[in-house]
Amino acid sequence: MAVGAVRYALFALGFGPLAYYLVSIFAAGRFFGRRGDLPESPSFTPPVSIVKPIYGLDRETYENYASFCAQDYPEYEILFCVSDEADPAVTVIHKIIQDFPDRAIRLLIGSEPLGVSDKVNKLCRMAREAKHETLIVSDSDVRVDVDYLREVVAPFQDARVGGVTCLYRGLTDNSLAADLEAIGNSTDFAAGVLSAWLFSEVNFMLGATMAVRKTVLAEIGGFESMVDYFSDDYELGNRIATKGHRVALIPHPVAIVYPRQTMRDAFHHQLRWNLSIRFSRPAGHLGLIFTQGLPLAILAAICAPSIGWAVGVLAAYIILRRISAWKIGVAGMKDANLRNKMELLLLRDAFAFVVWVTSFFPRQVLWRGKEFQVRDKRLVAVENRQP
Repeated sequence: MAVGAVRYALFALGFGPLAYYLVSIFAAGRFFGRRGDLPESPSFTPPVSIVKPIYGLDRETYENYASFCAQDYPEYEILFCVSDEADPAVTVIHKIIQDFPDRAIRLLIGSEPLGVSDKVNKLCRMAREAKHETLIVSDSDVRVDVDYLREVVAPFQDARVGGVTCLYRGLTDNSLAADLEAIGNSTDFAAGVLSAWLFSEVNFMLGATMAVRKTVLAEIGGFESMVDYFSDDYELGNRIATKGHRVALIPHPVAIVYPRQTMRDAFHHQLRWNLSIRFSRPAGHLGLIFTQGLPLAILAAICAPSIGWAVGVLAAYIILRRISAWKIGVAGMKDANLRNKMELLLLRDAFAFVVWVTSFFPRQVLWRGKEFQVRDKRLVAVENRQP
């Protein structure tokens, strides 16, 4: 009796991801269907300061930076901040300044070491030196379309909005490791974000784009209050929402330019992302079990009461997984890379499951060559002890 009950429970567990895919499909329809309903106010163009913390070179760095200089927007400035003059990105930034003389572009060298996070230390300095009330934080590997600024600032017409963020799709060099990461962002990650959006107010931000009013930033203690936190994007959005402001998630994704990487590189990058969820939202990290369609479908098939049920649950997984990925990534986010590589979905799911299981064990985080422990969501540097 007990064995039969366990088998039935494991079989039923396989339907969790199927329900999740259905929810994500519905959420995508609702979310991307808003595009035509959003107000168009071409006259709403408050001056903007784009702040970019820089550490080294990314793939196609010049093209990434240049996309921010080609905006169809009347008044904005771009601030880059590097740790020191030796950073190889400095040469590229000087080239950008030379090639776009009509743009207000500034390069800042160094930042006060207020906390463990070098990125947030740089944000502290740039926020202080930025001229305009509206700040947009953008990672160095982001590439945008010419209407990016107009789309991001539009929600600020509503005085209740304190922050704006958006999804992101991938641009790769067609290496397998990079493709697996990019596909995950446009399907797994985006599906989770849209499902959260469907059922509750957004209380987080995504690092590719984090827009905030300076007055709201001051209310939450500025970036200075986040210099020791592992997930600065989650912290920023959560604190804005906690203060009673809305965080707007807009249906206009940006592109992340992925580097050429090995499977080992991709694994460690995805592991760090899973750890950020585990340390900032433990319940959410545990709940990722219901997004693991491939292993749970296989488990359900093994425990199915008949061959028909086994075939049915596997077929339902494959069909709903593909529909969800297409609806979100291809139809919604216009991800051409995903459109051409849908056959990698099963491999992506296997890869994601291995990463998720592994993420339950590490107690430390490796970030830019340094080891940290995470205590109460804060990064604590691990000292290298000599034998």
